[in-house]
Amino acid sequence: MSFVTQPVRTRHVRQEARPAQAAAALVGGVLLFLLAVSLINGLFQLIYAGRIFPGVSVAGVDLSGLTPDEAAVRLSQTLSYPYTGQVLFVDGERVWAATPVQLGMVFDLGATVQSAYRVGRDGGMFANLASILNASQAGLAVEPVVMIDERVAHAYLQQIALLINQPMIEADLHLEGTQVVYRPGQVGRVFNVDATMVFLTTRLRSFQEGEVTLVIEEQTPRVVDASAQAQTLQTILSQPLVLAIPDMQPGDPGPWTVEPGDLAAMLRVERVPLEGTETMQYVIRLDRTALQPLIERIETEVDREAANARFIFNDDTRQLEPIQSAVIGRALDAEATMAAIEAGLLQGQHAIPLVLTYTPPEVTETATGESLGITERVSSRTTYFRGSSQARIHNIQTASAQFHGLLVRPGETFSMASVLGDISLEGGYAEALIIYNGQTIKGVGGGVCQVSTTLFRTAFFGGYPIVERHAHAYRVYYYEQTQYGYDASLAGLDATVYVPLVDFKFTNDTPYWLLMEVWVNVPARSMTWNFYSTSDGRVVTWETTGPRNLVPPPEPLFIMNPELGPDEMRQVDWAAEGADVTVRRVVTRDGIVLYRDTIDTHYTAWQAVCEYGPGMEAPEAFAAEHGYCQP
Repeated sequence: MSFVTQPVRTRHVRQEARPAQAAAALVGGVLLFLLAVSLINGLFQLIYAGRIFPGVSVAGVDLSGLTPDEAAVRLSQTLSYPYTGQVLFVDGERVWAATPVQLGMVFDLGATVQSAYRVGRDGGMFANLASILNASQAGLAVEPVVMIDERVAHAYLQQIALLINQPMIEADLHLEGTQVVYRPGQVGRVFNVDATMVFLTTRLRSFQEGEVTLVIEEQTPRVVDASAQAQTLQTILSQPLVLAIPDMQPGDPGPWTVEPGDLAAMLRVERVPLEGTETMQYVIRLDRTALQPLIERIETEVDREAANARFIFNDDTRQLEPIQSAVIGRALDAEATMAAIEAGLLQGQHAIPLVLTYTPPEVTETATGESLGITERVSSRTTYFRGSSQARIHNIQTASAQFHGLLVRPGETFSMASVLGDISLEGGYAEALIIYNGQTIKGVGGGVCQVSTTLFRTAFFGGYPIVERHAHAYRVYYYEQTQYGYDASLAGLDATVYVPLVDFKFTNDTPYWLLMEVWVNVPARSMTWNFYSTSDGRVVTWETTGPRNLVPPPEPLFIMNPELGPDEMRQVDWAAEGADVTVRRVVTRDGIVLYRDTIDTHYTAWQAVCEYGPGMEAPEAFAAEHGYCQP
């Protein structure tokens, strides 16, 4: 038994002894390591007692193995940065240079040397040894001990700020009369001194020359530059604007000139956003409202209706002979013209063509009677105007000329007023007696009704539909004249026209063009109106009641006129019987009735009126003696 158990006990003792041995070995190793560290550190401390450890430098100056005093001497001899170093501040092309001392930097030599000397000495054993080994192997740069007087640095930077700071200015462009006033914009700049101080401090503590970042905050105006627009304005106003019809021909109106002063009043300078950005830009626009009066005036001078060629019918050859060329119609395109003016001005143009639209005439001078269906005379009437004044005869000639050679298209309702246009002195008419507002007065265009009456009778007896006809207020005996006297059956066949209120209209209801010829025979005091077309076989029959329900004229009226002399009298209105007339017309073709017309006319009894001068004692007797205001 003892043999067996003895080995077991022995093995158990050995197993318990092994951990104890390992622990003892570990403790021994640690003690040995600590002893080695202590010996190495102590060795370094002993070797470099009173001296700076190897690898320690300040601002690139190696202080290895130097005593503090020696290090101080070396640093003072080597580091001239505080006095000679250049710190640069750059803003574009402007550069400011200063030494660190000028910027308030103070280099503490003693504290810096002590800081270098304390490397490897201020920590524990391990920390010191690590610093020593690190310095000796890789080198250790100790930052210089620097004090910065921020008041000095701040004051220096404030001086730079005075040169950098500038207010933000928006560009300005406007007109003062014809003077272009332009001020360019300016980017606002604010030098942030406090933020720059951070970069300056870092630079000074590094003991390195170089540039310090300037922190500048910019404020960009919404409009910086408008010089191009200012130049455009100056170009626009450098000379007058001239508007003209493209390819002007003799007789065309224009050109129209707009002087710079008037042009400036039509221009607008506006600030508008640049699409997709917050930036603004100046634009030059044409104020179309200000331009509109000129455009309207040009329209009245430029616009014209297309006009067919005019002809006379040669009764011998039965051919048309042109007497006036066709006219191409034209109209000013106001919107397109204003757009063209604006675009042209912005491109520096000063002679800008108007934008016109053109309408060709239906009939040119090459047309033939066969092509138009004008082959014969289909109606003709003559009226007489014996006793007319020269002014009345002049107006008859002026008005009738508007219709001579004129064409009326098939199916057209012809308006006399549309052809007469403006009856005025400017239109070539003279003052003569007219019926207006219930009395006979002197007015422009007296005698035009001789023309309208003749046209009415030509259309009436030609069998054409009468669309609009107005009688005179009283019987005018001109319109009852015949070649050798008077015919009361012509009463009720007069027509008056007073543009634009009263018109005469008839319709060419045939499939053929109708040519009108108007001939005035002044010596014979007659006027003949001819219609040429192609007869469709219509026949006109008519009857009249003649004047009935006759009413004698009122007694003459005598009115004193201070403009006349004491023995002077002037008759201004003539007596006429009142009457009613009914005219009936039947138009047939091949026995079929096309139209039945009944034209009722009422004439007012008219009073003779005489004016006399102040001081005339018996105007009635004077009138009887001299033939004024008699029945």
